[in-house]
Amino acid sequence: MNLKTQKRMSASILKVGEGKVWFDPERNEDIKKAITKNDVRDLIKQGAIVAKPIVGVSRARARKDAEQKRKGRGAGPGSRKGKKTARLPRKKEWMLKIRTQRRLLDLLKSTGRITSHIYGELRKKAKGGFFRSRRHIKMYVEDRGLIIKDGKK
Repeated sequence: MNLKTQKRMSASILKVGEGKVWFDPERNEDIKKAITKNDVRDLIKQGAIVAKPIVGVSRARARKDAEQKRKGRGAGPGSRKGKKTARLPRKKEWMLKIRTQRRLLDLLKSTGRITSHIYGELRKKAKGGFFRSRRHIKMYVEDRGLIIKDGKK
């Protein structure tokens, strides 16, 4: 039974592709007799011809993965593309490091735990990249006894 013409007309009326048109197998005789677009429209109203639903791709897995990534999962070495500096540029890394170090030095000076002379020396060292972190500055200051306690060094 060749229903090619009816399928083409149905697709154009329903505004879908021919692959999305479904004919009720029990109404094949009625569909075969439909030779005008009006006949096809009547069959669509009766439910003998139907447009299949659009099947989308579920985003559920993608949402779940994104949620895990927000928690910091899936960021191991096997998932990384590019160099370390592509993910966090050298300049940004330096800015983050130097700003925290300078904040610490400012705090030590403002609370009077180090003198302005020592502050200047430490700030120069920080600028030169001598210190690895805030912790390193604290260790350095304590080891050399540069902290002022009760008005004495």
